[in-house]
Amino acid sequence: MKGFCDLLKMSVEDFSHLLDRVTPIIQQQDTHLRKAISPKDRLSVTLRLLATGETFNSLSFQYRIGSTTLSRIVMETCVALTSVLREDFLKTPRTEPEWKAIAKEFHDKWQFPHCLGAVDGKHIFIQPPANSGSMYYNYKSRFSIILMAVVDANYKFVYASAGTQGRVSDTGVFAQSDLRAAMDKGLLHVPLDDTLPNTDILMPYMFIGDEAYPLRADLMKPYPFRNLNRSQMLFNYHLSRAQRVVENAFGILANCFRVFRTTISLDPVKVMNIIFACLCLHNFLRDRRSDAYLPPAYVDSEDANHQLIEGAWRREGILQPAPVGRARNPSVEAKRQRDRLCQYFVSPAGSVSWQEGMV
Repeated sequence: MKGFCDLLKMSVEDFSHLLDRVTPIIQQQDTHLRKAISPKDRLSVTLRLLATGETFNSLSFQYRIGSTTLSRIVMETCVALTSVLREDFLKTPRTEPEWKAIAKEFHDKWQFPHCLGAVDGKHIFIQPPANSGSMYYNYKSRFSIILMAVVDANYKFVYASAGTQGRVSDTGVFAQSDLRAAMDKGLLHVPLDDTLPNTDILMPYMFIGDEAYPLRADLMKPYPFRNLNRSQMLFNYHLSRAQRVVENAFGILANCFRVFRTTISLDPVKVMNIIFACLCLHNFLRDRRSDAYLPPAYVDSEDANHQLIEGAWRREGILQPAPVGRARNPSVEAKRQRDRLCQYFVSPAGSVSWQEGMV
């Protein structure tokens, strides 16, 4: 049992549940010449590759399946996993109550109000595609595509965009994303502006990001880290504390799906199939509260005095951040909104008892 959990990062029950879901899609008919590879073996070898990052040649030897056949099986199974899981486990909220539920958990768990999710981007290393020149060549002198994602207060992905070439900065990835387009056009159905808890201060709901992202009314970022007054430092503390959820989500993802620690030798479209299958599996296993998936002390935590205890993933140097680009000048209203939040966090309504010792 333990060996199964260690190998596939899930319990036997979780595996059986997935198998029931994907079998109708991946099952093949026997022929008079040979017996078809079973759905169980197809799912097993796919999860093995995702969990370990082993090569097709290595798994081909272990499973006694030709490497070309095995490659096809993995791709078909990844697409099937995404197909059967995405609607339930990787769905961007579509209604005000769904967004408000996320915001409530951010406030309850991380004391940051009106937060719809934390956004960040990471490099997924790939072999350079044929005839791609420097399109995928990144600032780390490697070839990659970028995964940009939004994470809720429970380390679950609620939005993801993948495939942007590695040379593009976080700012550029956001600018090109359908998330930004939906935000600009008001298509996300986020809640209307509401008062901050225990105040009469009217405030929009917003995403949060690091310094790489543009400051907007619907996307807050830290104050620049220079010449800060105490109130601004406390605002940055509150934002970075809530922002840690997306850093930890990427850490969990790369720990349990070690394919992301390798240079993936596939074309970008197939790499995207792997990415979205892993994101769906991540959210599925977070929902199942799988102990095999999230080991104790792996994510950040806080001691009794709310001092940060870094999760084990931070010592492993996994998933490189996308480079910081130059964001456009923020609007006057976005700056005012950040200042109002800044004052809220030093007021009796928005402060927390331990914050003074954190800056």
